[in-house]
Amino acid sequence: FAKDVGSIICMIDLVIGYTAIQTMAIWARKNDMILHLHRAGNSTYSRQKNHGMNFRVICKWMRMAGVDHIHAGTVVGKLEGDPLMIKGFYRTLLDSYLPIDLPQGLFFEQDWASLRRVLPVASGGIHAGQMHQLIQYLGEDVVLQFGGGTIGHPDGIQAGATANRVALECMVLARNEGRDYVTEGPQILRDAAKTCGPLQTALD
Repeated sequence: FAKDVGSIICMIDLVIGYTAIQTMAIWARKNDMILHLHRAGNSTYSRQKNHGMNFRVICKWMRMAGVDHIHAGTVVGKLEGDPLMIKGFYRTLLDSYLPIDLPQGLFFEQDWASLRRVLPVASGGIHAGQMHQLIQYLGEDVVLQFGGGTIGHPDGIQAGATANRVALECMVLARNEGRDYVTEGPQILRDAAKTCGPLQTALD
């Protein structure tokens, strides 16, 4: 159905099950579509302290299953988590080779060889005012999915999208100029907002 209506991307949830996820990954590849995996339901067994499994295992399985995107945490926002742990999730999805890194939860080295990478998605309570933190913690190989941070803008969706784009571009520019964008982040955003009404409204 998704392909019939002209979509280029299809979203599924983790709760459909691992066999169905791999089946969908095969279908998406055959039909030249992007497969976006939402992690709904993972916390029923990945956030338990005395049983279950770590989300890193899910990241590995989803990479092997062949999905293209997966929600992998934000550090800030609604899906906050330990920055080093989240970094370990992102590296599990993106790196071709993983050395041991205990603070990031990587307990043994792993060579992924030529296995396809998965693009991490950051979503859940993130907004333009956090842009310096998002870039610091998550890097550039990430989908920044501003749902409420776009749709919830007082001046509408287009203004929300503009605010997010301007915030991203001014922060990347500051970083590329060699500025301490993490420390100066709030001021960088305020300066950019002087010439961008939607960003000013978002920050207010």
